[in-house]
Amino acid sequence: MKKKWYDYLWIFSAVYLVLGFFNILFAWIGLICFFIPIIISAAGGGKAYCNHYCGRGQLFELLGNKCGISLKRDIPKFIRSKWFRYGFLIFFFIMFFNMLFSTYLVFSGANSMKEIVTLIWTIKVPWKWAYHGTAVSPWAVQFSFGFYSVMLTSTILGFVTMVLFKPRSWCVYCPMGTMTQLICKTKNNCKK
Repeated sequence: MKKKWYDYLWIFSAVYLVLGFFNILFAWIGLICFFIPIIISAAGGGKAYCNHYCGRGQLFELLGNKCGISLKRDIPKFIRSKWFRYGFLIFFFIMFFNMLFSTYLVFSGANSMKEIVTLIWTIKVPWKWAYHGTAVSPWAVQFSFGFYSVMLTSTILGFVTMVLFKPRSWCVYCPMGTMTQLICKTKNNCKK
């Protein structure tokens, strides 16, 4: 089967993570992974982003199947359940809005910028080497640290899930996948 251009989007995901390691301001590029799935789904494309364009899913597929680091076991039933997927989406939004609030506090001058990446929402890792004191406003840099934390944490969760279960097990509870699924269901209900 001939490969299409979007079969190589896994490179985007890998490069994104590497760039954020060296310069945190590249974290802003990750917003593409937030807005494009919603736009595609809202425009009637359904789950096309998840099925074809998600570089992270492709990366897990490549690592799990081609590199053979997945145990390829079925994902547990509780992770596939609605309460887990929607609960994780709510938790993800809470963490995302907490990150936005931290950015606002820096913007308003109530807090100073923290050059920290938080892994799994709890482990604070100094990340000072990734910010080089450019002329960018502190709130924009704070957003970068927070957003990169979200992206790196979700990649770590996806990687662990990929190793323990099937390669694309992350896709089962991915917040973007859950949101696009909700959009699809809403649009289908609106048509009836």
